[in-house]
Amino acid sequence: MDTVSEASQSAGELRSYGGEAGDARVARRRAALLDAMLDLLSEPEAGQVTVRGICAHAGLTPRYFYESFDNADVLVAATYDGVITEIAESARLAFEAGSDPRNKVTAAVRAIVDVIDEDRRKGRLIFSDALGSPVLTERRAQSVDLFAELTSRSVQQVSKGQGSRVRDEEELMAASHFQVGGFGRVLASWTEGRFAMDKDRLVDLCAHMLWPEPRAHAAGDR
Repeated sequence: MDTVSEASQSAGELRSYGGEAGDARVARRRAALLDAMLDLLSEPEAGQVTVRGICAHAGLTPRYFYESFDNADVLVAATYDGVITEIAESARLAFEAGSDPRNKVTAAVRAIVDVIDEDRRKGRLIFSDALGSPVLTERRAQSVDLFAELTSRSVQQVSKGQGSRVRDEEELMAASHFQVGGFGRVLASWTEGRFAMDKDRLVDLCAHMLWPEPRAHAAGDR
């Protein structure tokens, strides 16, 4: 097919159809593929995903898959990136809006829990170790660094307000990774139903672990 014909076909594909603009149709099909991938990745026995399997789940043909994604791994990465961006941005905005350090931490925790509680598929995708895709393994390693960077701000405040001796940047990041690892494990277990706890109680518990209350001193303590 020559360049003119290809351009004409592309223009034709993006024309309005049934009152819907071409770019809107592409966006709708892309969103359907992302949602289908989120479904498939959150299944208890999630195996290797294929383009045909994804398309069948989304009710689309492979032709429409390739207008947005080069292969299944690219879609896996895009699905994970979309969820992790939503969680990180929600936590960042909540943290920055908090009135004091403890309130900031609690607000950020609640924002994260709200996202995964509203759609448990997202919690399973981000925090569950049961999903063993190589793409997800790489993305999770990257997201740990991202969350550790966000958490380092609260660690700095904890170290100042609680008398903790985080002496340099390396110790700060080590403490951040420690917090992120524990917090992620709790959320994974909660998402997988390993323990029953209502959302408010979970938020309070996690906020307390990330920002422990100062210990009360006995009357005779010096």
